[in-house]
Amino acid sequence: MTNPFARAADPATAIDDLVTVRDWLRYAVTRFSAARLVYGHGTSNALDEAAFLILAALDLPVDQLDPWLEARLVREERMRLLDLVERRISTRRPAPYLVGAAWIGPHRFLVDERVIVPRSYIGELLLRDGLRSVVADPDAVGRVLDLCTGSGCLAILAAHEFPSATVDAADISADALAVAARNVVAHAMEERVTPVRSDLFTALAGRRYDLILSNPPYVTTAAVERFPPEYRAEPVIAHLGGADGLDIVRRILDQAAAHLTEGGMLVVEIGQGREVLEGAYPDLPFLWLDTEESEGEVFALAAADVQAPRGGSPPAGGKVRRSPVRDQRARSRRAGGDPVPGAPQRQGE
Repeated sequence: MTNPFARAADPATAIDDLVTVRDWLRYAVTRFSAARLVYGHGTSNALDEAAFLILAALDLPVDQLDPWLEARLVREERMRLLDLVERRISTRRPAPYLVGAAWIGPHRFLVDERVIVPRSYIGELLLRDGLRSVVADPDAVGRVLDLCTGSGCLAILAAHEFPSATVDAADISADALAVAARNVVAHAMEERVTPVRSDLFTALAGRRYDLILSNPPYVTTAAVERFPPEYRAEPVIAHLGGADGLDIVRRILDQAAAHLTEGGMLVVEIGQGREVLEGAYPDLPFLWLDTEESEGEVFALAAADVQAPRGGSPPAGGKVRRSPVRDQRARSRRAGGDPVPGAPQRQGE
């Protein structure tokens, strides 16, 4: 039986009949549900997607829906909402691309198809407590590197959280760095955050950092090949992590020691690759940093631990120092599967 809501309403009728924010929210949820859209770019269901799209389009706070539900919209606003709702369905582009912005907490970042939509658990950790479990004194952090910066969101969040730090925002993509540069200006961080074009550490010879952050590509090749249109809309280079998803992560681990200060920390997001990673590096003392929405998807390592050769063997004549952070054993991964197999379910890089 054909779903009567699978096709758009007559535009003139919709614009005349749908007057309040509540009207448009109901309409959008019905249309999105009938179209069986895929979410995961800052939202996880039709209701949240509709609320985000409507609030962002009307330039209202994206975390405050209730105060505006009965607000009546002028005709121009209604025409814009109808266009956005129907384009979300017809193009299957992520909602942040349609409105040109994404949020991590209260921070707004400009986005387009040159960058992945920001959604990083590292961002959540920065906003939650400034990575206090691995950074004892935020004022002592002088230099930060954000590898695979994309839109520059983590670099900018790090600059907010570590007031004494200068930040290098590195990415292999010139297109991504152009977006990052716009965000640096939008956040008035030109004196503290510097976009750098680099294939990981290639252009950073001789530079050392107190903190290296990275949310690199970590999706397996097989999963990328199964992506729904919403995820295919993003740059494939921002997702593709090789056969097991950890090609880039291995390169970071192999090269990070040369770029960390004594006492420096490495923090990397790896998605669902924990078991494979721990199997490849059985002696590295990974500290897993959990969030409300993730378990075992972000690890931290101290500079002294990264110094060990692959497999964790100490250098000749020396010993590997344990990480100067408290031991923490992550809980087993929560039950249930991702709504999109293999898709990175990150909070909205």
